[in-house]
Amino acid sequence: MKKKNKTTFNYNLKNGRKVVYKGTTNNPERRLDEHLEGGKKFTHMQVVGRAKTPNGANKEEARQLATYRRNNGGKNPKYNKTKKG
Repeated sequence: MKKKNKTTFNYNLKNGRKVVYKGTTNNPERRLDEHLEGGKKFTHMQVVGRAKTPNGANKEEARQLATYRRNNGGKNPKYNKTKKG
């Protein structure tokens, strides 16, 4: 049986204790630099959980965003775009 390639992480950008972005990446350091260059205002990046397959990380991001919206009046974190469905 072929081993799954678990190379992708879920992460949050936080401003203090407040989550302002949820995302996935296979390179947290590079992604942090990209966010800094993009002008997002945040205090730190928090990697959430263990490495997952890219598909698993995308599913987890969708689950985390749905939970966030359920607990925050239907809104995404500040820098996550609202997806039209």
